[in-house]
Amino acid sequence: MEQKEVQELLKDRLKEKGLKVTRQRLLVLSVLEENSGRHMTAEDIYELVSEDYPDIGLATVYRALQLLWDMQLVDRISFDDGCVRYEIGHLFKGEAKHNHHHLICRKCNKVIPFGDDLLDDLEHHIEEATGFHVLDHELKFFGLCRECMKKEK
Repeated sequence: MEQKEVQELLKDRLKEKGLKVTRQRLLVLSVLEENSGRHMTAEDIYELVSEDYPDIGLATVYRALQLLWDMQLVDRISFDDGCVRYEIGHLFKGEAKHNHHHLICRKCNKVIPFGDDLLDDLEHHIEEATGFHVLDHELKFFGLCRECMKKEK
């Protein structure tokens, strides 16, 4: 997708959610879209946004992220390391569910996205048994990555 198309899509998504289209929000969403697949801290996003828009403050990035998270345009992830990370939201991409999980290496802290979702049957069972309809879930596996396993052998 070309940058102009991405900008139009971002504007459309903000308008659909009833949000005012601001340069700051567009820049934050653009950075996340351009870095799709990365799990970025607010500081990471701020560094990239401030390259094009040096007047932006870190507090503005935090406020934009909070608003975009509230509106389900970005996803917020914690890998239990004290940092909150963000990625472009599954609803932003037009996906009904957030079906990717994370494998987190306890030795080198590498985070590996895992796209297969094997919990559909469990979600269906939960709804049948309790009447509770699962909209989303988050799954993290902690262990050792392939490289760290090789080093240990």
